[in-house]
Amino acid sequence: MINLLSNLKIAVPDKIYIKDPESSKLGKRIIEHSILLIDDIGFDSFTFKKLGAKIGSNESSVYRYFESKHKLLLYLTSWYWAWIEYQMVFATHNINDSSERLNKAIEVVTRSIKEDITFTHINEVVLNRIIINEYSKSYLTKEVDSENKEGYFVVYKRLIKRLSEIINNVNSDYEFPSSLASTIVEGALHQHFLKAHFKSITDCGEDLTPTEFFINLTTNVLKTTTNESK
Repeated sequence: MINLLSNLKIAVPDKIYIKDPESSKLGKRIIEHSILLIDDIGFDSFTFKKLGAKIGSNESSVYRYFESKHKLLLYLTSWYWAWIEYQMVFATHNINDSSERLNKAIEVVTRSIKEDITFTHINEVVLNRIIINEYSKSYLTKEVDSENKEGYFVVYKRLIKRLSEIINNVNSDYEFPSSLASTIVEGALHQHFLKAHFKSITDCGEDLTPTEFFINLTTNVLKTTTNESK
């Protein structure tokens, strides 16, 4: 944990990229403008040719960093989850009360995102919109099992494991901490999507946030399990 908190370079599995985009000005511009372009036109319409035109560089220069736009999306999603993990560890590491720590962890993974000035080439607010709208495209593929074996999703799985352990510390009798943890993280994305696009089928909105919903849900689930075990 100390290493995580002291290292502000967000680590992404190196198999995802050909050349680390954090190692050069061009690489950082590729990341910065790919986020803005995907947010503007959507991942399906996004191409390296369009990105190259945006950054005033050849399409081939983008291929020196990523072999495909799918790998670029994997990079962006991995970076995002590593950043969320950093935020969660930083926010919870000095909280001794297990229930309070869980509530803070849920807040971090479900709240509306604010821009982090630590990373000037990445707009986390815009990246969050991409995660909400496009994240499932990074793993709903025929190659998901082989990519999982290659470690492409290790950061996301590590985040879920951390949250699962915090849940377990609140109620060790609860049988489904990993399922609950993944439901909170994935469900938060879905509720933010519904809040933006299908308001009639969610209670989340201006007066009720996804954070409040998932804290309420988790508290009641763990409380019920505790009462049943007595």
